[in-house]
Amino acid sequence: MPELSHGRRMLVLAICCMSLLIVSLDNTVLNVALPSLQRDLHASTAGLQWTIDAYTLVLASLLMLAGSTADRIGRRRVFMTGLVVFTLGSVLCSLAPDLTSLVVFRMVQAVGGSMLNPVAMSIITNTFTDPRERARAIGAWGAVVGISMAAGPLVGGLLVESVGWRSIFWINLPVGLAALLLTWRFVPESRAPRARRPDPIGQLLVIVLFGSLTYAIIEAPHAPLPVIAPFAAVALLALLALLRYEPRRREPLIDLRFFRSAPFSGATVIAVCAFAALGGFLFLSTLYLQNVRGLSAMEAGLWMLPMAVPTFLCAPLSGRLVGSRGPRLPLLIAGAAMTVSGLLFALFEAETSDVTLFLGYVLFGVGFGFVNAPITNTAVSGMPTAQAGVASAVASTSRQLGQALGVAVIGAVLAAGVGSSPYADAFVPAARPGWWILAVCGLAVLVVGALTSGRWARGTAERTAERLETAEIRQNVGAGA
Repeated sequence: MPELSHGRRMLVLAICCMSLLIVSLDNTVLNVALPSLQRDLHASTAGLQWTIDAYTLVLASLLMLAGSTADRIGRRRVFMTGLVVFTLGSVLCSLAPDLTSLVVFRMVQAVGGSMLNPVAMSIITNTFTDPRERARAIGAWGAVVGISMAAGPLVGGLLVESVGWRSIFWINLPVGLAALLLTWRFVPESRAPRARRPDPIGQLLVIVLFGSLTYAIIEAPHAPLPVIAPFAAVALLALLALLRYEPRRREPLIDLRFFRSAPFSGATVIAVCAFAALGGFLFLSTLYLQNVRGLSAMEAGLWMLPMAVPTFLCAPLSGRLVGSRGPRLPLLIAGAAMTVSGLLFALFEAETSDVTLFLGYVLFGVGFGFVNAPITNTAVSGMPTAQAGVASAVASTSRQLGQALGVAVIGAVLAAGVGSSPYADAFVPAARPGWWILAVCGLAVLVVGALTSGRWARGTAERTAERLETAEIRQNVGAGA
């Protein structure tokens, strides 16, 4: 990839951030529209979970394939294809006649989305080669999530009230088309010197693992054990097969050697926990605000601002801290803030008071704003640049898997707690176990962040990078011979 001027690098960053914006907006806007969608399509709680998890599951299943494919055939080419498919999927979602069709079209969206974020991160990693400049770029990238959280609920609430829930998918069209044209004009093509070969068996095992596990969790409150048990067993078998099969491949879909690096492994665990908390938090909040408090979609969007604004403000600060002091401090702040937020709801029923509800939202927004930059930076900084697409795809997969599991687990806990009781009366006590789960997720971010960001952890990252680079040289020599 040729060396670009500072202005051109900033333009590439802006284009990549546009792809993150439409993907992030899609999730936040959809959460605000869930109650309206539920009434219009007569969806159950499980149906609402599937409208979110069908997207995140397909995304999580295909991210690593998209990252390695982009490294192999060209990041710009795959990125542009993703923009086309995602935009087309958005049009189909807006036309969905029923819940089943919407779930299917959300999966089409996800196929396109899988080609966007990890590939964009790979483009950023290869464009910004200076570590400090890269950390700041990743901080700006993380700020886009805050922008989507701030704009998504308001835009979604306005669209749902004025036009209807179908209009929430229209906002992807102008942004997607603009990003496509700008990518074609200004983003240079880049490839890895030597990318991994396709791994269809590994890819199939990942899809089976994620899909069967999520199905078992979502349907557990409604389906009998003989129906759920086979899916849980299939998920376990797929995991065992993946752990046995992947190390035997010369070029696996998931390079398990990456996990010898404590920071990389920690970033993966933290991503799952943080985004599980995010998925569960948004799911519980939007249902509570609209179905229990009786707020309109617009009013619910305004209530989400105390979470969204701190995320937007803290993300670039986190990026600067990562660049100047490393990931440890941002991770500790993130874990502490998310834990206290979860405890406010679990111990004091924060949602029943405006003051504590506001404080709980602010704390969660601060925590989530600080967590994104250290995840991304840690995942890609210690890995060979040639495999940036694969490394960033693992981090992105962890995020999406975490969000899918968060919605699945929290939704299942809520459905089991509500049962046949009146929804408004049963919601707060039924949601309490879910808030405890979110508090545990925050505590995991705090503890794992502390354990995997010290001197020992950095040593494991350096040794892992040396082994990977040595193995890469040997493979290149072997291929040349």
